[in-house]
Amino acid sequence: MTDLHVRKMNFAFEDYDVPFLWNEENPAFSSMANAVSFLAIGFEKMIVKLIMQTKPLLTDRAVAEEADAFMRQEGQHSSAHRQHVKGLIRRYPGLQETLDDVVGEFDKLTAETSVNYRLAYTADLEATFTSVFKLMLDNESALFRPGDDRVASLFIWHFVEEVEHRSSALIIFDSVVGSDLYRMRMAPSIFRHVMKVIRLASLGFNKHVPREDRQVDAMAMFASYRNMQFLRKRLPGLEAQDNGPMSRAFDVLPLGEQLTALRGVIRSQLPKHNPATENLPALADVWFERFEAGYDVTRWYTAESNSTGSKSTGRSNNG
Repeated sequence: MTDLHVRKMNFAFEDYDVPFLWNEENPAFSSMANAVSFLAIGFEKMIVKLIMQTKPLLTDRAVAEEADAFMRQEGQHSSAHRQHVKGLIRRYPGLQETLDDVVGEFDKLTAETSVNYRLAYTADLEATFTSVFKLMLDNESALFRPGDDRVASLFIWHFVEEVEHRSSALIIFDSVVGSDLYRMRMAPSIFRHVMKVIRLASLGFNKHVPREDRQVDAMAMFASYRNMQFLRKRLPGLEAQDNGPMSRAFDVLPLGEQLTALRGVIRSQLPKHNPATENLPALADVWFERFEAGYDVTRWYTAESNSTGSKSTGRSNNG
């Protein structure tokens, strides 16, 4: 039987405005995380459809149970990110176009590629998450704590559940396809597609969100774009559009930790990769303990500050 748990969350994004710049101390991370919300809606919609198509192929009961729990967790993530993005669209209606573009890319993938390809897509991308999200969660005091508690809590919940189901996509892929060579061969096109979607979201942010609200060029995360902007400013006859500062989300993080995460991402694409053996973020265990104790994880930081002894016991006043 699967160890995954499906947790329904309400982050109350409808209660008051959702800021684009939800972490004012790090506009670049705010923009990057917002792009993840847009990607999550399309990607997780694709996953739900994929698992429904894959179910008849799963002859192992344990794998079938894992796939069902994985699908239901991803469905909850998609629903919560839709509420976040809906709040952004209320403030910036043009972002509906951006959401449609992003979801459309994943709908096209569902319509035009095989089940095996989408299983590889899901396994390859999900395999990177443990290393990347460990980097983020290990640096939560800089990336999440200073921000809007609803948005910060959404991403912390999502990322710890990605750690929880870190093996699921690969288990399903191995049961149906079972070819490390195929997964590695598909990886270049898979990550090109991922970057294409993130680029669509970032272009939409520059287009539809005023610079004073972004406080960063949303495209600055792309090295090719930064290099082109550099050339445009220095070569005669070329004009660079100033969309804001070119800061990057992880500039404030220790370089050594960034390199460790990068090595983990590369390792995740190699044959015989086993997500179960990866180093995990300490915050994940704290989150699961607090959730079980009744702590309000939808207000990760404000509940903490208002709860007696929450840091030491992991319990809220009602826990």
